[in-house]
Amino acid sequence: MLPLWLEPLARLVDAGGIVLLGIVAVATLLFSLALERVLFFRITYRRARRALIRRWAARPDHHSWSALTLREVWTRELIGRLRRPLPWLKLLVALCPLLGLLGTVTGMIAVFDSLALSDTGQARAMADGVARATLPTLAGMAVAVVGLLFTTRLEQIIRREDQRLHDRLARAVEENDA
Repeated sequence: MLPLWLEPLARLVDAGGIVLLGIVAVATLLFSLALERVLFFRITYRRARRALIRRWAARPDHHSWSALTLREVWTRELIGRLRRPLPWLKLLVALCPLLGLLGTVTGMIAVFDSLALSDTGQARAMADGVARATLPTLAGMAVAVVGLLFTTRLEQIIRREDQRLHDRLARAVEENDA
């Protein structure tokens, strides 16, 4: 007898196989990273951006080659902190459909194995097995689509913030010079 809190996991494994647990683990990691990025952007990044703008505006030199190079280094560092988990997010998004395919293949192998052992061509049993085998593909694709939407949106936000940061730094210098 399983504890009450483990029953949904047991039903999940029964419905789609053990690979479905791997998809759940990858989805949990993917959405945890996504939540961390949202919190980072809303809290940490905005503070760091304000501090960078203040630091740039407080400099006496804004127009020399070394000052512009320093500004570029500072902005690249800040935008780089925003980009840091993107490769991991993309990896997890790409991993989801592959895990789904693995679940389908292993499920189909189990279906054909059980059909070979039963010596009867029960269409109902085969249909149930095929439906069960395709569940991991559905889950993997669903997680991948949502993860891809998030990753694409994050890339758009990063491009927009890169441009906005340069604009704000230029505006801070203009306000200081006026």
